[in-house]
Amino acid sequence: MSVNVLRTDGAWWVERDGLAHPVDTAAETTAELLADRAAVMKTSAAEGVPVEELALLSPVTTPCRVVCQMVNYRSHARDSGFDPDGVPITFFRKASGSVCGPNDPIVKPRHVRLLDYEIELGLVMGAPLPIGANVSDADLPGYVAGLVVADDVSARDVQLSKTQFYESKSYPTFTPLGPRLVLLEPAEFARLADLRLRLSVNQVLRQDRTVADMIAGPAAALTALARFQELRPGDVLLTGTPGGTALKAPPKPVELIGSLLPPALKWKIFFDRQAKVPAYLRDGDVVTARIATGDGAIDLGCQRTPVVYA
Repeated sequence: MSVNVLRTDGAWWVERDGLAHPVDTAAETTAELLADRAAVMKTSAAEGVPVEELALLSPVTTPCRVVCQMVNYRSHARDSGFDPDGVPITFFRKASGSVCGPNDPIVKPRHVRLLDYEIELGLVMGAPLPIGANVSDADLPGYVAGLVVADDVSARDVQLSKTQFYESKSYPTFTPLGPRLVLLEPAEFARLADLRLRLSVNQVLRQDRTVADMIAGPAAALTALARFQELRPGDVLLTGTPGGTALKAPPKPVELIGSLLPPALKWKIFFDRQAKVPAYLRDGDVVTARIATGDGAIDLGCQRTPVVYA
């Protein structure tokens, strides 16, 4: 049975039935906590406080590696104008300084015009992933300790105009994680495909898919990543987002015409049109993201992040 771990300032907790029970551990980082799994499992059910009374932090401590998969859901590939059957496994990095708690505000920098959301399933490493590792589905429990809800917030105008991801996705507060770090039992990894990702803005559903919509599953992704990047306990891999983001590829004729224009003019026209798309995040919006199996046997919890314009 999975174990739901919470983090507050200076403390770790195990959540059971809405109550948080303190973990008797000296661990300060996620990696240290995962190495002290015995303390997590010994947590007493005798004393507890209501979870809503806690000021929750990200259960993934920083600094850490935050690695992301690009275009890894069939629905997102179609939204982006790609053939899902031809999308390669591709990665990018986010600065771990972008990580924030599950209820912290997402702060849009002044120069950003197009603020977008991307709910993602985060895999939190529990053991080193060495260069050259070949990971099968059966091997996953040996590398991945648990799961976390993530929102890969993106400044689309920065991303597209500079043709890179690192800056556009690495501003402070652009990676809300949590509320729970759900530690899985080995048999529970067989249920990853049943996890349903749902993201709403102001209670209007925007994204809704299960992990079964993934193009490359976790084992294939870790194998591909291990060709060039090692991971360590406490690092996190964000495994892509379903369709339904604010950004979508323009129709092919429009894209063709745009390719004939000078770059500065092309981007000005595109961004002016995108600024009128109501799906982008506005000041005062509230983003709700949750991941769980349909029967609730594995429940990563719900993050609620208000949007604030700097």
